[in-house]
Amino acid sequence: MDQRFFFGWFVVAAGFVVLLLGFGVAYSFASFFDGLETDFRASRGDISLIFSIAGFLYFSLGAVSGPISDRLGARPVVAFGMVLIAIGLLASSFAQSLWHIYLSYGVAVGVGIGFSYVPSVGVLQRWFVRRRGLASGLAVAGIGVGTLVAPPFSRFLVDTLGWRETFQVLAGMTLVLGLLAAWMLYPSPAARGLYPDGDRTAAGEGASLSGWSLRAALSSRPFWLLFGASTFVSLSLFVPFVHLVKFSVDHGHDESWSILLVSLIGVGSMSGRLTLGGVADRFGRYRAVIAMYLGMALVQGWWFHSTSFWALAVYAVLFGLTYGGYVALAPALMADYFGAKNVGGILGALYSGTALGNLAGPVAAGFAFDLTGSYEVPIAASASASFLALAVALMAPSPEQWRKGREPM
Repeated sequence: MDQRFFFGWFVVAAGFVVLLLGFGVAYSFASFFDGLETDFRASRGDISLIFSIAGFLYFSLGAVSGPISDRLGARPVVAFGMVLIAIGLLASSFAQSLWHIYLSYGVAVGVGIGFSYVPSVGVLQRWFVRRRGLASGLAVAGIGVGTLVAPPFSRFLVDTLGWRETFQVLAGMTLVLGLLAAWMLYPSPAARGLYPDGDRTAAGEGASLSGWSLRAALSSRPFWLLFGASTFVSLSLFVPFVHLVKFSVDHGHDESWSILLVSLIGVGSMSGRLTLGGVADRFGRYRAVIAMYLGMALVQGWWFHSTSFWALAVYAVLFGLTYGGYVALAPALMADYFGAKNVGGILGALYSGTALGNLAGPVAAGFAFDLTGSYEVPIAASASASFLALAVALMAPSPEQWRKGREPM
């Protein structure tokens, strides 16, 4: 088959759509902040908890959805997730109390993304070996595009229709487009009589679907070092998605312009995901991930000193670039260490650490603001956590060093 028409790229496109929809919903949360805060007379900490619950679930449930997808295939698992996101959004539109939103958006949407994220990313690692970083980067660029277009689109709908009707519109879009994309997520090249990367014959890692078991990976030193690094960095990673808009408004900037800061995160994120995966394939995915950790730490320090809109805009783009590059490369790096056979389960276990950070970071920042009236403490803590993550990641050997002489277990 001509490599230009390799079916794996359709699988990449399907993953792109799944992630655009799921994380477009998640990262447009700031567009609903004011409506929820006003209608339910809630504090910033109370509203932040909704996002944190959802984030904790969609990262922690990868430990469940990943192994299920490894056994059953990504298609039914992702389809279930898309349906659940739609149900959660629809139920949120009828909420009469804040705890209803905790259940419908926080729990249902969080579980739905949890059953669509890891399976859609994990299945790609089976379709590609040489171009694994590029393929992962292109697919998770859906998160960047969702971050770019969903917040202003949602804000426009909220201003035009109201936040309840906006939830209903997003529910319909997620259901229709999400199910179509899920249908395209074939479990492996062999399912269509193909080989990874569109090769005409099997070669290297692509000769068979091999890799370490989840249990063996969980007993390894690299896994736990990367788990620790992922957990520490995630304490800061999700704070901007909830609080950057409010931070900007608090410093005198117009709210409609401040919402665009989240979109600028999407611009940087999309750029990082589209470009860094291919570059990392050539120069080393481990080194690229270390560079992303360093970048995330430095830009959080930039935020601490930024109050003007131009400085916040620079922060948003650079944060998006480094965060997007990290998210694009993490699945491919796990496959580099442990092979592709059980990468869904291994990736899900890794992201359970991210879930802890997502749960704690934004809500702690919200309550810290409620207590102090300032974001200085949470931003400083975010920068410190990012530098700690970098230090832990540097302790891990490269995949080439670690796998030398080790057979899959």
